[in-house]
Amino acid sequence: MKIEEIDAINYKNGKATDTKEKVVKDETITLTINGNISRSLSAIEDSLEEFAVGYLFNENMVNSMDAIKEIKVEGSQIYAQIDDTLLKTNETVLCSDSAGGWRSKIKTVNPVESDFQVKAEELISRIEELKDNAEIWQATGGTHVAGLVYEDKFIVKEDVSRHVAVDKVIGYGLLHGFDLSQSYVIYSGRMPADMVIKMTRAGVPILASNAAPANSGYNIAKKGNITLVGFLRGQRCNIYNNQNRIIF
Repeated sequence: MKIEEIDAINYKNGKATDTKEKVVKDETITLTINGNISRSLSAIEDSLEEFAVGYLFNENMVNSMDAIKEIKVEGSQIYAQIDDTLLKTNETVLCSDSAGGWRSKIKTVNPVESDFQVKAEELISRIEELKDNAEIWQATGGTHVAGLVYEDKFIVKEDVSRHVAVDKVIGYGLLHGFDLSQSYVIYSGRMPADMVIKMTRAGVPILASNAAPANSGYNIAKKGNITLVGFLRGQRCNIYNNQNRIIF
C-alpha cells in the first residue's frame, strides 16, 4: 500500500473535530552499488528497478545500458553491479540532497544534440494530464509527480522526492528502449542545476514544469543545450534557452 490513514484533528471555522487523514507511505530505500557504495534515501517502495537505472545515469555513474551488469531488488534493498569506469574517473565528491540521499557535484556538462520539437499546446495539455494521473498526490498532497513523453507514450511516476520521481521515469524509458533524445520530461517542481543536469546525462532535450527555473538550472541548460519550460499553468508558460524546440 502506498497510502495509509492516520489520526488527526481538523480545525475549521472555529471548530475542531477528530478525523482520519490519508498520507503517502514512504520507506528508507538503500541502493548498494558494486557491493561497497551505498546510498539511502526516503522514497515510495515502487518502481525501484526504474529508479536504480535512472539514478545510475543521472548521477553519471554509467553512460550506457551495457554498463549495468545487474540490478536486483529485494524489498527496500536494491543491489546494482556496474562497470566502474566512470566511478574511477568521474564525480566522486558528494553532497546531500533534500531527500536524504546523496547527489554528486556537477563538474562536466555534455550538450544534448537533438532536433526534437513539441507544440506549446501539447505541453499545456500534458501538465493537466500529469495532475490527473497523480493519484497519490490527489489523495494525500504528499508527492511530486513526473512524466516522460515519448511518441504516443506518457509514463507517470510519483514519489516523495522530486529527484526520485524523475529518476523513475527516466529509468523506465531507458529500460524500455525509448529514444530519449526524442522525448521530454514534465514534472512538478523547481528547475535548479541538480535537476537540469539529469536531462543532459540522460540525453533528454526538454524539461517542463509548472514551477520556476533557478539561475543555476538556467546556466546548466545553456551549457547542456536543454530547453526549459517554466510556469506551465493554465494557458501560459515561459520558455528558456533554445526556444526553437517549442512550436507556437
